[in-house]
Amino acid sequence: MSSTGGPDSESAIVSGRTEPAIDPDAVEASRTGVRWSRIRRRIMVAVAIPLVLGLAYFLVSLLQVWSTGRTRDDGPVDAIVVMGAAQYDGRPSPQLAARLDHVVEIWPDAVAPLVVVTGGNIPGDRFTEAEASADYLVERGIPADVILQENAGANSQDSLTSVAALLEARGLDSVLIVTDPYHALRSRLIAEEAGLGTEVSSTDTSVVTGSESFKRHVQEAGGVAVGRIIGFQRLSDLVD
Repeated sequence: MSSTGGPDSESAIVSGRTEPAIDPDAVEASRTGVRWSRIRRRIMVAVAIPLVLGLAYFLVSLLQVWSTGRTRDDGPVDAIVVMGAAQYDGRPSPQLAARLDHVVEIWPDAVAPLVVVTGGNIPGDRFTEAEASADYLVERGIPADVILQENAGANSQDSLTSVAALLEARGLDSVLIVTDPYHALRSRLIAEEAGLGTEVSSTDTSVVTGSESFKRHVQEAGGVAVGRIIGFQRLSDLVD
């Protein structure tokens, strides 16, 4: 009687099983997919790191713009410098008037013996921003003989570069800049780049408020961030 079972027959059955064939193309495709996945991750990391660092740098600049705009240094310095703004036929705009009122407020504190008013004009204007500012200050009790005028500047860079030369000719080099809060840090950095020892005293009566103030703080943060890298004179040459 023949046997159909037993260990030997089970071994034969097991040993007779056919393993599935390995497809070389599938293996290579899998390896390629893994490699590309790693490359994509590396690319994402390489892109993300500069973006995160850039965003952090911008946010730090924005915080510095905000904090500097809340600064009110009190000297003593060689001169108070008033950053120019619009004027209307010899009458300072509300924004410029707020800056000038701040000078009138701090003048009795003997912060400086001189006031430098800045800003030129546009074609067709009868007065420069500096002339309108000087007249406004004299009307409010600042002696005319302590006011110097920088009448040519078309922007902050031009005005502060001219102020530095104006003061250097008199052997002076330290200033207290009066301007709007959002504008304080960039003005200070431009003045320092021009060789001036600089403090700031921002007006707390600026007419630039609310969403417009926030917008300008953001714009100034961008300018500060770029200017610190390439220089403020070069930045002015590129954008003005």
